[in-house]
Amino acid sequence: MALSSLGQRVATTAALVPVVLAALLLMPPRAWALATLVIVAAAAGEWARLARVRRGVEIAFVAIVVGIALALLYVGALGFEHGWPDRLVVIVCGTAALFWMVIAPAWLARGWSTAHPVAMMPIGALVLIATWIAIVELQARSPWLVLAAMAVVWIADTAAYFTGRRFGRRKLAPQISPNKSWEGVWGGLAAVALYSLALAPWAPEAGYAGSRGAAPLVAFVLLAVALAAISVVGDLYESLLKRQAGVKDSGALLPGHGGVLDRIDALLSAMPVAAVAATLVLEKA
Repeated sequence: MALSSLGQRVATTAALVPVVLAALLLMPPRAWALATLVIVAAAAGEWARLARVRRGVEIAFVAIVVGIALALLYVGALGFEHGWPDRLVVIVCGTAALFWMVIAPAWLARGWSTAHPVAMMPIGALVLIATWIAIVELQARSPWLVLAAMAVVWIADTAAYFTGRRFGRRKLAPQISPNKSWEGVWGGLAAVALYSLALAPWAPEAGYAGSRGAAPLVAFVLLAVALAAISVVGDLYESLLKRQAGVKDSGALLPGHGGVLDRIDALLSAMPVAAVAATLVLEKA
């Protein structure tokens, strides 16, 4: 008997989580970068298909994304050792963050087409490479920093799901993702605020050497809430890609979960912002 969708989802999660955690915690930064680049390559293929480009363009796009990433990793002048120079992280991740904070919300509000390769291929390369840089840079600082940042997205998503099911009345974006509600968003943000308060005492271990007190604590909570809020933009943007492409999932690589983009859509928008914040605020070990 075939596994149900829920059974497939649980089985896939149970198989992947230990592998990902072991890689995150045990691999040196360059090995972690290569491992995560495989995921980015798969996501690049899905992005190209959702943008409805020809097969040849899809292959070229994946090759370009992987080529840029390998250059960032191995070209000596770029200085990767246990992370990249701060300037590179801020420029690339900061540009992606501006896209998610300024352009993507307007895109979603106006329902612009995602079937323009001239626009979608550079945007895809930017957001995928920026997310990759962010996750590699954060892991180079501390694997626990990656987990803490990702947990913001996971907690927001989980709390939004249950809050939305129980209290959801006002639709967030009915033309893009009919099941999401404003009540779910507020529930997710509230859960992340509580999570960030619980996480705050460990800030020095992550490299924070600034002053203590109410003002830094409030700033930290607001940053976590902002990450959760921007993760919603990434989620909705990928939903727009799928809706305009006429598909339910971005792919079928992960049984019960769909494609890679279906699992990392919210991370695409949140991780570059987290990396910029870490670069500007935290000290490297």
